[in-house]
Amino acid sequence: MVTEKMWSYKDFEINEGFKPGSKHFQYFFAVSEKGKKKCNYCVWIDDENLTQLTNSNEIEGIISLKREEWSKWVQTKIDKGDFRNLVLKLEKKGQKEIDLDKSEKKLEPD
Repeated sequence: MVTEKMWSYKDFEINEGFKPGSKHFQYFFAVSEKGKKKCNYCVWIDDENLTQLTNSNEIEGIISLKREEWSKWVQTKIDKGDFRNLVLKLEKKGQKEIDLDKSEKKLEPD
């Protein structure tokens, strides 16, 4: 079971963890400032790409392998003052950022 983790960067608190009960890989970084939510940064991985990251689709292994990289992505967004609700979607052909606030329809992982 993946547990939530709380850490801080500059004046922000980041609460991260795997979305419980999700049918797909969804890892969240909820960013707050002085107790007020600023935004969510999320990582989504298509089901067929899970095994490309590790030898299995074990969630803990994937998080262990990629967590530092994802944390740096969050820190870069904070450094740039980019507090949009974003998804970093990992797909077969690479990765892309999706601005959830500008999405016309409710997005879900494939």
